[in-house]
Amino acid sequence: MPSRYATRVFLGFLIFTFTTAAHASNKSCSFATTNGDWCFSYSGNVILPTGAVPVASVGVFKQTNGSLTGSETRSLGGAVADETITADCTVSYDFQVFDEGVLVRTAKVSVVFDDNGKSARGIFTSPVLTGGPAPPSVISMDARRLFPNE
Repeated sequence: MPSRYATRVFLGFLIFTFTTAAHASNKSCSFATTNGDWCFSYSGNVILPTGAVPVASVGVFKQTNGSLTGSETRSLGGAVADETITADCTVSYDFQVFDEGVLVRTAKVSVVFDDNGKSARGIFTSPVLTGGPAPPSVISMDARRLFPNE
């Protein structure tokens, strides 16, 4: 009798485990779930030899199968610029930022998509000014899909 009970409990546990795993696997992240038009903002500080300089930006981008193009308006210590951005998605994005067609900086940003592909959060891991060193910084970003029903 105890072995029959143990067998039923074990089989019930297996069925529960496989059913739970099957339901959990229905939610996944892929480039297909993140394709579309997005808006974003970021803010933080860039640490320069002269001290911390506040930075903030708002913009839009379009993601298509891991490629990203967009534009932003950025303020760095009060100096405002309208910039274009491109990125190639691997584990993180490698951004190239242009001001009037001239490359002004690059940045690597680690990103995680959430809310079933409707939003994303990221952290800048290595901003580099063109022709200059990589200043220490703490910059995070949030992005939301512009049209969540696409």
